[in-house]
Amino acid sequence: MPKLDITTIIKPGLLALALLSPLPAFAHAILVKSQPAKDETLTESPKQIDLWFNDAVRSEYKALAVIDSTGKRVDNHDVEQSLTNGANIHATVPTLAPGVYTVRYRVVSEDTHIVTGKFEFTIKP
Repeated sequence: MPKLDITTIIKPGLLALALLSPLPAFAHAILVKSQPAKDETLTESPKQIDLWFNDAVRSEYKALAVIDSTGKRVDNHDVEQSLTNGANIHATVPTLAPGVYTVRYRVVSEDTHIVTGKFEFTIKP
């Protein structure tokens, strides 16, 4: 009678388990909220620009810039990621004059893909 080796029983079981187990699905981060909001009209300058994504983003290589209508960067070059919410980045701005401003951002998703985007907001006198 042939002798059974324990590996002949365990290997097929482990293979079946690996093939049937769900794998984590990574997706690109998506901007889900901002303050100020896309196309929002404000009556006074915000102190800070906040962006929230649907998932945490990596802390390296993040960028957030606020550009005025002449193409000049007007934020304080101080983009930070929230210590309590990895899906939130923010940058402060000085008091902004009335006008149209473009917010440009770049982050790295947990799946290592670079995500970029932009939107505008307006400050009315």
